[in-house]
Amino acid sequence: MTEEQGTIDLQDFLKLRGLVETGGEAKFRVQGGEVRVNGAVETRRRKKLRRGDIVEYAGERVRVDW
Repeated sequence: MTEEQGTIDLQDFLKLRGLVETGGEAKFRVQGGEVRVNGAVETRRRKKLRRGDIVEYAGERVRVDW
C-alpha cells in the first residue's frame, strides 16, 4: 500500500485481506472477471483502490479501509 497516495493495488488488497492465498491466484481471479469493485467487474489486477471502495469476491463484500 502506498499510504502517501492513499491507494493499494487490487491484487495486493485481495492477498492482504486473505481473500486469496497467492499473487497468482489473485491474478487468475481478477483477470477471470470474478472480482467486483464498487459493483462493477474489474479485470485489472493493479487497479488502484482507495479508502471506501467496496471489493466483492466469492460471496465476500469488503470495504477498503486502513
